[in-house]
Amino acid sequence: MSESDSNHSQADVESPFEMEVQFLPGVGPYRAGLLANLGVRTVQDLLWLVPRDVLDLSHLSQVNDLTEDRIHTLRGRIIDSDSKSISRGRIMTGALLRTEDGLVRGVWFNQPWMLRQLQEDRFVLWSGKPKFRDNRWEISHPRLQWLDEDDEQAKGEVLTKYRLTEGITLETLRRYIHSALELVQGKVADHLPQRFRDKYSLPGLEQALWQLHRPDSVESFQAARRRLVFDEQLDFQVGMALRRRIRRTREKSPRVSLTPRIDARIRRLFPFELTSGQEEAIADIIADIAHEQPMHRLLQADVGAGKTVIAIYAMLATIAAGYQAVLMAPTELLIQQHWQTINEALLHSRVKRCLLTGNLTASVRRERLAQIASGEMQLIFGTQAVIQNDVRYHQLGLAVIDEQHKFGVIQRGQFRAAEMVPHVLVMTATPIPRSLCLTQYGDLDLSVISELPPGRQPVVTSLVLNPKVAKKAWQFVAEKIREGRQVYVVCPYIDSPEADAPAGALQIHEVLQSGELRDFRVGLMHGQMDRGEQQEIMANFRERELDVLVATTVVEVGVDVPNASLMVIFDAQQFGLSQLHQLRGRIGRGAFRGYCFLFSKSDNEDSLERLRAVERSANGFEIAEADFELRGPGNVLGTEQHGNQPFRLTDFARDEQILTETSGAATRMVESGTIDEPDFAPLKLRVIDRFGVQLGLTRTG
Repeated sequence: MSESDSNHSQADVESPFEMEVQFLPGVGPYRAGLLANLGVRTVQDLLWLVPRDVLDLSHLSQVNDLTEDRIHTLRGRIIDSDSKSISRGRIMTGALLRTEDGLVRGVWFNQPWMLRQLQEDRFVLWSGKPKFRDNRWEISHPRLQWLDEDDEQAKGEVLTKYRLTEGITLETLRRYIHSALELVQGKVADHLPQRFRDKYSLPGLEQALWQLHRPDSVESFQAARRRLVFDEQLDFQVGMALRRRIRRTREKSPRVSLTPRIDARIRRLFPFELTSGQEEAIADIIADIAHEQPMHRLLQADVGAGKTVIAIYAMLATIAAGYQAVLMAPTELLIQQHWQTINEALLHSRVKRCLLTGNLTASVRRERLAQIASGEMQLIFGTQAVIQNDVRYHQLGLAVIDEQHKFGVIQRGQFRAAEMVPHVLVMTATPIPRSLCLTQYGDLDLSVISELPPGRQPVVTSLVLNPKVAKKAWQFVAEKIREGRQVYVVCPYIDSPEADAPAGALQIHEVLQSGELRDFRVGLMHGQMDRGEQQEIMANFRERELDVLVATTVVEVGVDVPNASLMVIFDAQQFGLSQLHQLRGRIGRGAFRGYCFLFSKSDNEDSLERLRAVERSANGFEIAEADFELRGPGNVLGTEQHGNQPFRLTDFARDEQILTETSGAATRMVESGTIDEPDFAPLKLRVIDRFGVQLGLTRTG
């Protein structure tokens, strides 16, 4: 078959959007393979490839036009750059830009890494408010947009800039996109009715696609991008709202009533007063589980705020009403920690309880499954083993999922009982940014505990960047160990990938035993050890038979050793900000103030600024927002298959307003029944086609 016959055949059997990109003029199989590196396989993928930036060449200024009262954009070539120290240790980096009619200087303070970027002979756009100093124009911290060769002479246009891959130039990609736009012209069906688009000031979909890639102005590009991000978020939010409606109208959970007598019996287990935040969260939960509509509540608390107490209260209230409760955690170490903590609290209780993990022998597992199915076991602890297909609950009233950020939407919907669905409480000690509360957790009601229990002190955190400071840090650690304290030493790897810069737990364990901590008992724990060995080492550390525990992130969550008040984290730049905050939450849990040292040899200023954010703030909610801006939303559906990631276009730091709008719009549409009206049928079908399997939605009903 000739290429033209193949092209004709492809066009006949598929819509233009589904057509493989190789059949566009000039593409072919080879360049289609290159485009696949950008996630582009079909015409639709190509049209939804949102530009990473735009160049506004429609309002360029000349040097003779500059004024001090507004932002100007100039185009030119860098002809010189330098960096020097100024007063009190400050560093100034400068560059000289030659434009068509003169010179303009740009300066950056305390950003020495800029010198590497400001290469001579590169063409660039500079934007900022100029000042006339020393008989020349100067712009402090101008916004930079680097120009490609294709754009150096362009004038009077707004040009799109895309993420590229080797073998595909910017001009080539623009040409393919233009071909795709012409192919679908007049064939773009809009799934949003006009009345809805008018309400939210959204352009039509076809207009948005043209203005996204060939914008008349920066404003029209922004409006077009907003439409596509709005679509992406609205699809997901409508799916979540439909999921909530199904729960409310079709699913039933046990009614759990709480008497004053049961309340008093549970409270006697806690040898302390609950905080006001804990009391409010318990009130929310008890109000929820008193109804037959399933509870789906997220409890987010900063590290050390006491969420386990709330889980114990909710589970015991459920058991007292005659139902089973289950607690699921992502790791064996964490579930073992919960088992020890709650087992100790229930030492004199008649509640029948058991562990269900992947490491049980076949005979023990069969016995446990039979006890769970008969209702003999009232309280079950486990990893994802508790949601396997062979687990049958007798009357499951409550499922508690700890460290929810380790799971996706799918996992928390996999608890099923014989007739009723359980109430679900998900918990995390990793504070969740507002953007994720609107998306990944948009189907959950929210309880937040931001206060720490009385007497709990914030951990003192220090950044360690050179050998001199490191020596003082180790001296401080040794001094505290002699006073009776214990220390975690956390490494990003089990075995170091770099022989000359060891940060693996195996190497650091050896180094400390013969170096800074040679006078103390140093233990080692990591994820490749079997469960029994890990438990034995943690028990030794808890019983103070070890002074130092060198470990990987197996100690990130759930580990509670009140006497451990110090932590050293090697290669701290390798960890996320929330992960660092979670790690340092393991210390300072007793009567002694905690001290955390972040060791780093990085010279990357962005990495160091991230570590300084952890050094400055003990507030997990602030750190979570900063971390989210850097790392993005992760896998919100709990599935890895290609195409299932719902957010390809959204910039969560930039688009929070759109998230808020779409969340409200979806909730109103579904609760009012508007989504069931005929002109919203294309939207509803689109949502079900995209998310039906993951969210339990069907085309019927």
